[in-house]
Amino acid sequence: MPASIASSDDGEDNFIVDIDALQSHGIGQADILKLKVASYHTVSSVLAAMTKHLLKIKGFSEIKVDKVKDAAKKCLPNASGFVSSADLLQIRKRCFRISTGSRQWDSILLGGFQSCSISEVYGEFRCRKTQLAHTLSVIAQLPKDQGGAEGKVIYIDTEGTFRPERIIQIAERFGLDPETTNENIQYVRAMNSEHQHEVLTHVSEQLVSGEYRLLIVDSICALFRTDFVGRGELSERQQKLGIHLSKLAKTAEEFNMAVFMTNQVQSDPGASALFAGADGRKPIGGHVLAHASTTRILLRKGRGEERVAKIQDSPDCPEREATYIITNGGINDPEKV
Repeated sequence: MPASIASSDDGEDNFIVDIDALQSHGIGQADILKLKVASYHTVSSVLAAMTKHLLKIKGFSEIKVDKVKDAAKKCLPNASGFVSSADLLQIRKRCFRISTGSRQWDSILLGGFQSCSISEVYGEFRCRKTQLAHTLSVIAQLPKDQGGAEGKVIYIDTEGTFRPERIIQIAERFGLDPETTNENIQYVRAMNSEHQHEVLTHVSEQLVSGEYRLLIVDSICALFRTDFVGRGELSERQQKLGIHLSKLAKTAEEFNMAVFMTNQVQSDPGASALFAGADGRKPIGGHVLAHASTTRILLRKGRGEERVAKIQDSPDCPEREATYIITNGGINDPEKV
């Protein structure tokens, strides 16, 4: 069975308003083209942009920026003001969850990893973080009644560990056509932290179609860790990482996507229990990353081939644990062996 991808014309997807809509409110095609070149492809992205950033666009004066902002507000009149909690509840009904492949894990996540938010998993090597990323890349393409999101996937690989061969194996488990499943994953190998951010900045042009439902970064801090070395560059690293994470969060909300990222750990015997496990390991990225992640999960080794996932922080999921294993078909429950 081929992977089923939802059309951007579906009713629940029409909240993505293309930047061309500004033309109906007095913004010329030449200025819209300049916005696109600067990687503004939706009306929401213009509303979210700071004036100082729009002023960097060649030919954009303060008067023109104000005119563009006013036009954007007319396209989305309720996007930049207060709404009632009841209205927000209706807006959030379009959020979805993507299954992990394990019933136990899904149960502690209330169904899976949620859209419009950033989910982070961190742990030492052999906790199968990348295997989870592969599994989610396939499940995201499944119908919603099977735990999927009926959408395509963006995969940003910072460590060169993505394997399309694994996608084939996992797709066979779920009855999907392996070739189509791989075609629905747009992959890029980020070579350094600057390239990683450039990719994220320019990907919005693809996301406007509304076909993409999952964005994966595996792993989030690897390149920032190697590009900025020592305490002398720590401040710059955290600043650039914060900008990158802010862009990820905006992307998740703007396009109703699930953003999933893996993270490494480092040893710190003196770390507080809030950020480190009993073995003294804590995730890379410090408070900047901790505050950016909506849902944060610690992965650790269990008995034998079992692994344990523990929710460390989440706005709607209590701190609970789930056990999982890795099979040829990806993440699964231990009793499935």
